[in-house]
Amino acid sequence: MFRAVDVNAPQAVVFRWLCQLRAAPYSYDWLDNFGRRSPRSLTPDLEDLQVGQRFMTIFDLVEYEPDVQITLLIRRLQRLFGLVASTYLIRARGPRRSRLIVKLVVRHPGGRVESRLRARLLPHGDLVMMRKQLRTLKLLSEEQANPERR
Repeated sequence: MFRAVDVNAPQAVVFRWLCQLRAAPYSYDWLDNFGRRSPRSLTPDLEDLQVGQRFMTIFDLVEYEPDVQITLLIRRLQRLFGLVASTYLIRARGPRRSRLIVKLVVRHPGGRVESRLRARLLPHGDLVMMRKQLRTLKLLSEEQANPERR
């Protein structure tokens, strides 16, 4: 699955907000952050990445390239979601614009019926959650890059 959004902010700003996924999911907080609001300001030191760090509670960082991409692998709740790998890639679209692209690869373990059910449901649920996450990261990145627009 692929998801993407254009952002009126440079790659470095968008990447810094991606690092915030270590602290919270930035989606529907009432559902996937135990009701706590995802931070609306940058948390110090979250940009200091190391392979193995936890992201969004259920993912671990497996690879990254500063200002370009992070790749996450699900470590918790695999029985529910399957084996999920997510790459968040940022491409420059000019000096002050970027495109944030997310690629999700999912392997559905389990029996045939269970796998088919997951394969049908996960893309729809992910679309709703990822859309909210990308829109939130876009908004926060743009506010930081263009403070006069607040």
